[in-house]
Amino acid sequence: MIFSIFHLVLISMICFFCFCAPVFSISLQNNNASTSMDPIELEMLFKVMETLSSYQEWRTSYPNPCKPGSSWPGIECKFTSGDARFHVTRLDFGTFPNPPCKSSAKFPSEIFHLPHLESVFIFKCFTESPTEILFPANGKFTSPLQQLSLRSNSALVGGIPPFVSSLKSLQILTLSQNRLTGQIPVQVFSMTTLVHLDLSYNMLTGEIPLQVGNLANLVGLDLSYNKLMGVIPSSMGNLHLLQKLDFSSNSLNGTIPATFQHLQSLVFLAMSSNRLSGDFSNSLTGLQNLQYFLMDDNPVFASLPVNFGQLKKLQELRLSNSGYSGAIPSSYSELTNLTTLSLQNNRLSGQVPPGLADLSHIYHLNLSRNFLDGVVPFNSSFLKRLGRNLDLSGNPGLCLSPSAGNGADVGVSVCGSDKIMTPRHNSEAVLSSCSNILLILVASIFQIFRVLL
Repeated sequence: MIFSIFHLVLISMICFFCFCAPVFSISLQNNNASTSMDPIELEMLFKVMETLSSYQEWRTSYPNPCKPGSSWPGIECKFTSGDARFHVTRLDFGTFPNPPCKSSAKFPSEIFHLPHLESVFIFKCFTESPTEILFPANGKFTSPLQQLSLRSNSALVGGIPPFVSSLKSLQILTLSQNRLTGQIPVQVFSMTTLVHLDLSYNMLTGEIPLQVGNLANLVGLDLSYNKLMGVIPSSMGNLHLLQKLDFSSNSLNGTIPATFQHLQSLVFLAMSSNRLSGDFSNSLTGLQNLQYFLMDDNPVFASLPVNFGQLKKLQELRLSNSGYSGAIPSSYSELTNLTTLSLQNNRLSGQVPPGLADLSHIYHLNLSRNFLDGVVPFNSSFLKRLGRNLDLSGNPGLCLSPSAGNGADVGVSVCGSDKIMTPRHNSEAVLSSCSNILLILVASIFQIFRVLL
């Protein structure tokens, strides 16, 4: 019996070492392999880190950066079963808890050689030593990069490289708040995979290329705060998926193309601080999803668009300081979702539409520095609800009814009052007069040029 038990144990041990031990050994080897990286990819990653940051001795502190439990800050890795290895898929630099950048940081072209890298975020990194966006010198690389975000880098200079179009999988390109110069390469507008393109707050010049209409998948486009000039391309009407468009603070001229009526997905449209002029009302009639329209500070010199009353989802409408004349359309009273209406510093005349008092969501209304007249059609509860968010100053012909005006400070006097009306700020009164005179002069010059041309 003892002999039989001994033989049974012996046979079991032999079976274990013959069959299980090799499997156990292979499992350990696979586990070690799964926490290691491809040596070439690892070396490329070390070069990226050393170019950007001296926060750590990366090679000695994190020799195996993707190993679970000891991964680097600012790095994400993904395991692929095909080669049983981890690969870097995302890098973040510049802000805590991600690695800070050293003062001599330069843009690392090696990121385009990381074979599995999908996202790069570099924020407030290049702030002292000037550097440019660089691509591999030989131009031979295949990158799966889907998102490239370089923001708030005051020392990131130079132009946008045409080679950026080599990133065939790129969906989000953010190069905002840098010091990039030159024209936007036409090659950018061949990147049909782009969903978001943000080149705002740079010093880009030239015109917006006609090829912008090729970006059929674009949802967001922001070229604001640059030095772009010329007309807005009519090909913009091809961007049927576009939801956000911001061309503010450039030197664009002409008018809004009629093709804009095809942008029926548009929610946010900003054109403030350009040189746009003329009647554009028919260009926006199809924008039934539009919620924000910002077009302050343009020499439009036309009547306010009556058909804006059809844009039922509109929440914010800003048309100040643009030379609009005539009456405020009563159709604006139909904008029941409106929260902000800014029409100040124009040449508007006539009475304030009574229906504006029925806009239950409005909290900011500025009609100051115009030529409006008559009795203000707002009761005391409306005046109280808006408080100092209601400004009617600089309209000498306006007055408040005695029942509504007691204690109200909206920049106009009570009707029949012997008191001389004093605007809230004397400086505003002076600016009002000067601004209106200036608008009249500019309008006259504009009309003369139109006749001569």
